[in-house]
Amino acid sequence: MTESERQLERRLERTILELLGRRGPDATICPSDAARAAYTGDDDGWRDLMEPARRAARRLVGAGEVQITQGGRPVDPATARGPIRIRRPLRR
Repeated sequence: MTESERQLERRLERTILELLGRRGPDATICPSDAARAAYTGDDDGWRDLMEPARRAARRLVGAGEVQITQGGRPVDPATARGPIRIRRPLRR
């Protein structure tokens, strides 16, 4: 991974956490929300950031910062296929 790719993925991690921080404690976001927010252009180039956003979310899962969910339930990011949502871990 190049330095610019690392910087992009760190920016996506920060963006995910910032977006979740602006929402309620049980709220979720889509990786596309982070991709759109991090993209600096005004076209649909944000789509190229979708996989980097998913990777950033997986790293944040590993750090215990977020959960990846499908159907409202936490899933293993390594095996999740299809649409996912990102949320802060639920505090009980």
